[in-house]
Amino acid sequence: MRLLDALAAGNSSTRLEAALAVGTHPDPGFVDALVERCAIEPDFFVRDMLTWALTRLPSEITVPKLRAELGSEHAQARSQALHSLSKIRDPNAWSAITRSLLRDADDEVARSAWRAAVVLVPDGEQEGLAAELAMQFGRGDREVRLSLSRALVALGDVVEPVLRTAMASHDPTVRAHASATERLLRDPDAGFELAVVEARRVVALGAETTAC
Repeated sequence: MRLLDALAAGNSSTRLEAALAVGTHPDPGFVDALVERCAIEPDFFVRDMLTWALTRLPSEITVPKLRAELGSEHAQARSQALHSLSKIRDPNAWSAITRSLLRDADDEVARSAWRAAVVLVPDGEQEGLAAELAMQFGRGDREVRLSLSRALVALGDVVEPVLRTAMASHDPTVRAHASATERLLRDPDAGFELAVVEARRVVALGAETTAC
């Protein structure tokens, strides 16, 4: 009971220590408290420790609880559950990564879904996942676009066909994002900002050539 109380303490350091203690001495009896706390915990470091504690428990107990959170109306509950599933890496979680989560209106949920999907995708499903992720080209701010590019790059050469299609899009934002992703695929050490700048330059030059 002291640990349960500590997980909800007002001081973030106390909550962090409690999550560490639960993970150090894993007890299935804490799974509900950990999952529930993930949905509302405001501190990033505490959330990360809560996820670590969940990875210490048997996946046959944690995965069903986390899958249930994916239907929550609260974005943080969905996002953190996806993050935890990506760390647990149980293949049974793949079917829970739905199209609606990959296209979630909340950017943090979508980013978590992309990361979880590329970790959990089974052999033979990578091309379909790449095609689905490519539907999001041009979405959001720099961080969102970088997350999508990293997810696609993680899938490897299988993404080349969808990149070629996106680079031929009528939307210059989509073309630039796809071109930057293609550069990162070829050179993982390339800076994303430089890749975007170069992609925009290429798009602009193409537009000028077409106009001429």
